[in-house]
Amino acid sequence: MSETPAAAPRSRRWMLYAPLGLAAAGGAGFWAMLRGLQTGEYDPRGVPSALLGRAAPDFDLPELEGAGLPALSAADLRGPLPAPVLVNFWASWCVPCIVEHPQLMRLAREGVRILGINYKDRAADGAAFLQRHGNPFAKLGRDEPGRVAIDWGLYGVPETYLIDRQGLIRWRYAGPITPDTLDRDLRPLLRRYA
Repeated sequence: MSETPAAAPRSRRWMLYAPLGLAAAGGAGFWAMLRGLQTGEYDPRGVPSALLGRAAPDFDLPELEGAGLPALSAADLRGPLPAPVLVNFWASWCVPCIVEHPQLMRLAREGVRILGINYKDRAADGAAFLQRHGNPFAKLGRDEPGRVAIDWGLYGVPETYLIDRQGLIRWRYAGPITPDTLDRDLRPLLRRYA
C-alpha cells in the first residue's frame, strides 16, 4: 500500500520534529541537573551505596610490600571498635589521590584511624607513593586484581568509607576528600559516630 501524496510530507515532518523533541528533553534534563547543583540537591559524588548501614564485605588482602604495614582484612572492621575508622581506596597512578593525600595525613595526625586499600597498583609504585607523600594508614591491603573493590561497589579511586564503632558503613564518598569536604561533611560525621 503506497502513501497518499498528502501523507508523505506529514511523515517526513515527524522525522524532522523527533530530533528537536529529543534535544528539548535533553536540555530540560541538563537544566534540572544544573539547578540541583546550585541548590545542593544534586551531588554527582553522592551516589548512594548499597552497603550503607551494613557491615563491610568479607575480604582478606595481602600487605603492600615495601610499605612496612600490616595487611588488612574485614576482621579489622568488625565492631565494637574504639573509634570510627576510614577505609580509603587509592592508587599511585591516581592524580586525585595526590589532591586528597594532605587531608588524609592531617586526619592521621589528629588520631583518626585510616585503613588503606591500594587498588590495581604495582607494589613498588604504591610503596614509592607513600615514601614520597607520607603514610596516613594504620593498616594497608593490596587489591591488585580489584576483586575487593567490586564487592565494595567502587566507582573509582579515590573513594572513602566511614565505618562506625559498631562496624557499620555510615558514609561513602567517591572522589578526593578536599579541605571543604573534610570540614563540611567528614568532621561532623566523625564527631557524630565517635
